Amino acid sequence: MRLTQRTDRGEAALAVAKGEALMSKGKIVVTGASSGIGLATAQVLTAAGYDVFAGVRKTADAEAVTKACAGAPGAVIPLMIDVTDRATIQSAREVVEKALDGALLAGLVNNAGIGLGGPLLHQPVDEFARVIEVNVIGVMAVTQAFAPLVGARPGAHGKPGRIVNISSVGGVLAAPFLGAYTASKHAIEAFSDVLRRELQLYGVDVIVVGPGAVKTKIWDKAEQQDLSHLAGTDYEASSARFTDYFVKSGREGLPAEEIGQLILTILTTARPKARYAILRNRLSNWTIPRRLPKRMVDRIVGRRLGLLKP
Repeated sequence: MRLTQRTDRGEAALAVAKGEALMSKGKIVVTGASSGIGLATAQVLTAAGYDVFAGVRKTADAEAVTKACAGAPGAVIPLMIDVTDRATIQSAREVVEKALDGALLAGLVNNAGIGLGGPLLHQPVDEFARVIEVNVIGVMAVTQAFAPLVGARPGAHGKPGRIVNISSVGGVLAAPFLGAYTASKHAIEAFSDVLRRELQLYGVDVIVVGPGAVKTKIWDKAEQQDLSHLAGTDYEASSARFTDYFVKSGREGLPAEEIGQLILTILTTARPKARYAILRNRLSNWTIPRRLPKRMVDRIVGRRLGLLKP
């Protein structure tokens, strides 16, 4: 059975639960869709006529993403998934596979991630491991679960979908006090390159998006970050200075909708690039730092943050 109209989003969600095919341009899974880039991507894709399985961890977030995408031509179907919980990943895969009814996903957007900062010498190892677990292992687990539904399997019928992995400027350029986060994003860069080369076997493309600062509510939390554990350490002043700069840059960053629009382009253009950098002040924040000798960048950053040895 196919839905010929989508005037009732509740009806559309019910149809998905029953495994019925929906009339749309295609279906896409987006993890971390409760806020920021993930939520904006869900809004952009449903507005363009795609059905989005929006990965969230809480019922309240499911309700919020449904409300945010209400009235769009495409349906949003909240998908309860914690990228660190293999059982929820498997359950989510089963829901999506049933809804596809033999068709392929048009895309998988690995967006879920966290950022916990601080000087590496003072960051708890468990906290560092948590970032790697969510940002790297989580992407690996979700990709293994959903790649076959994108077309990475023998005998898949239909046009293969694409996998979009959200990295960061920090996936190429490493900033002090963001060691865990930038390490995780450097890993995603390598993971994506390897995966793209391996999935040529199935015609499934893998594209990396590396945003700079993006305007989200996360900057309010960053501003309220407790740095008291650094009191009396050699990093007390420089860490506070970095936080002020980091928050200011974030609030002046790109609207999340621009990242969503780029993801739509990547999923629909005939020949996407392997990697996209999207950020403000591209010359000073991307082009020049990548071309200068690393030692020179070290000194520039050190002077700005007070990290040079007296």
